[in-house]
Amino acid sequence: MNRKKDQVNTAFSKLQKYMRRDYQLLILCIPMIIFYFIFAYWPMYGIVIAFKDFKPLQGILGSEWVGLKYFAQVFRTPTLPRLIKNTFLIGLYSLLWGFPIPILFALCLNEVKKSWFKRTVQTLSYLPYFISTVVVVGMLNNFFSPVNGLVNTLYTSVTGNGAINFKSESEWFRTLYIGSGVWQSFGWNSIIYLAALSGIDMELYEAARIDGANRLQEIWHITLPGILSTIMILLIMNMGNIMSVGFEKIILMYSPSTYDVADVISTYTYRRGILDADYSFGAAVGLLNSLVNVVFILAANAISRRVSEVSLW
Repeated sequence: MNRKKDQVNTAFSKLQKYMRRDYQLLILCIPMIIFYFIFAYWPMYGIVIAFKDFKPLQGILGSEWVGLKYFAQVFRTPTLPRLIKNTFLIGLYSLLWGFPIPILFALCLNEVKKSWFKRTVQTLSYLPYFISTVVVVGMLNNFFSPVNGLVNTLYTSVTGNGAINFKSESEWFRTLYIGSGVWQSFGWNSIIYLAALSGIDMELYEAARIDGANRLQEIWHITLPGILSTIMILLIMNMGNIMSVGFEKIILMYSPSTYDVADVISTYTYRRGILDADYSFGAAVGLLNSLVNVVFILAANAISRRVSEVSLW
C-alpha cells in the first residue's frame, strides 16, 4: 500500500515539475482547450435528442423520451440502401485517389534539388486548399458548362461531338466531386509527408549510393520505409472518415437528375433534420453514421497493428 502511495506521489511530483517548466506552453493551449470544449465536447450533450421527441419550445430536458423510435425509422427509410451505397463509394473513391497522391507528390518534390523551384511548387500546390467550397464549385460550373465552358469547348473542337452536360449526367458527378477534392487538398496534405521525409537520416542515402543504388531503389528501400509509420497512422485516421462525406459541396453540385449517385447520408440528414425540422431523426442518423465510422477506424487500427506493427493504440 505504501509502495503504491509513493508511486502516486512521485508521479504527482513529476507532473508538477513539468507544469512549472512548461507553463508558457500550457497557457498557450488554454484557448484551444476552451474552443474544443465549447464547440466539440459540450454540443455532444445534444446527442440525447436522438432518443427523444425533441420540441424546440420544450428544450432537450423537457422533450419526451421515445427510446429507439427514430433509429427504427432510419432502418425503415426506403432510400437508405442508396444513401449508404453512395456515401461509401464517394468516401472509398476519395480515399483511393486522395490518399496516395499527396504521398507521390511529396516523394517527387523531395527529389527536386533546386530549392527555389521546390518552394515555388510547394506554394502553388497549397493555394487551392484556401479556396472556399463555393468558389471551387463555381469554377467547376464555369469550366464544365455545356455553353462556352473551357472543357466542352476543347472537347467539341477536338472530337466534333456535341457538348456534354457534366452537371446533369450522373456518371460524371463522382469524377468531378473527387477530382476537384484531390486537386484542392493534395498540396496541403503533402505537408506532413514532407516533414516526415526531412527526418530521414541522410547517411542512409549516402550508404545506398556507395552500394550502387539508384534513385528508385533509394525511394523503395529507404524513403518509403522511413515514412511508413506516418502513412499508416494517416491511413487509419482517413479510414474513420469514409462514411463522413460532407453535405456542403454535394448540395452545391447535385441536382435532381444526379440524386441516384449524389444523394448521401449527410445531404439526406440535412433535408430531413434541418429543412423538415425533424431534429431527432437527423440526430439518430448522425449517431448511427458516427458509430459506423468508429467501427471502420477500429478495424483499420487492428489490421495495421497486425500487418505493420503500427497503430494509433
